[in-house]
Amino acid sequence: MNITSIKKTLSLLLVLAALSTLTACAGKPAQNVTVLHVGIVQLVDNGAFTDMREGFIARMRELGYSEDKMTFSYQNAQGDMSNLNSICQNMASENLDVIVTIATPPTQAMVNLAPKAPIFFIAVSNPVAAGVITDMAKPDKNATGTSNAIPVDEMFKLAAQVTPNVTSFGLLYNAGEVNSVSTVTAAKAYLEQTGSYTYEEAVVTASSEVQQAAQALAEKVDAIFVPNDSMIQSALTQVVEVANAAGVPVYGSSAVMVNTGAFATISIDDTVIGARTADMVHSYLGGTAVADIPAVVISDFVTLFHQGTADAIGIKIPDSMLQNAVIVK
Repeated sequence: MNITSIKKTLSLLLVLAALSTLTACAGKPAQNVTVLHVGIVQLVDNGAFTDMREGFIARMRELGYSEDKMTFSYQNAQGDMSNLNSICQNMASENLDVIVTIATPPTQAMVNLAPKAPIFFIAVSNPVAAGVITDMAKPDKNATGTSNAIPVDEMFKLAAQVTPNVTSFGLLYNAGEVNSVSTVTAAKAYLEQTGSYTYEEAVVTASSEVQQAAQALAEKVDAIFVPNDSMIQSALTQVVEVANAAGVPVYGSSAVMVNTGAFATISIDDTVIGARTADMVHSYLGGTAVADIPAVVISDFVTLFHQGTADAIGIKIPDSMLQNAVIVK
């Protein structure tokens, strides 16, 4: 083989080697791209929790965490506590970068497992009482997040203005949810201190008991108050049907409750509270330690009325209230 042939052969081999390298590299993902994995867990599906979850995800996308940079794994226990515990155990063992819990029961379950990934909770009414952190300003247990503490004093002041003939309230809740218990405890303290209303309690332990409990209350009281309670919210249509038939207004604790038919509420925006938790996750991913991200109580409240329910039970919403409230048709 002459020199010219050898040079041509070497040149051909170099070209083939280069093409082979490019082809091999084309089949591999870029090595410097990091995809963050976020787990989201909730006990039950309802409108409020859906808005919180979607508000969280939408805000993360706004902050620049596109689909190629962040994935979300969503798990719903469908109201079953044993299912919730299994979901949390599985999620705690996964290689996640962040875990997001919606409401109190999932947050308690996840914190008790002490996963390696930090926990960011959405809408835990009383994080300290729930035992998920011990200090709002300096959260521990590798967890922090947002609280949707219910302004019970403002709620009953609203009732006094809109339904002045109401003299007694029914308190409908699940004693198994610490957020519900803490809200009802605050409500009872306010009612006892002010003497503004008498009250009756109806405690349920399963969603199948909600309708009967609501019926018993509607026969005894002039109005019903429902705290942020996963179990009651999942059966709220039954509560509203019973209350409307008896001409009893239902005061809820979230915008979704009013959208479902409750007469009125003073509450936070569920989408906003999800977005605020997303901001906290963004801070963590930017390098801030979880313990340096204070848990916060969201206090951007809005008043909502359900006009259809008001008409059904014969209540006229004062014009002065209509100007600054959200009216659900």
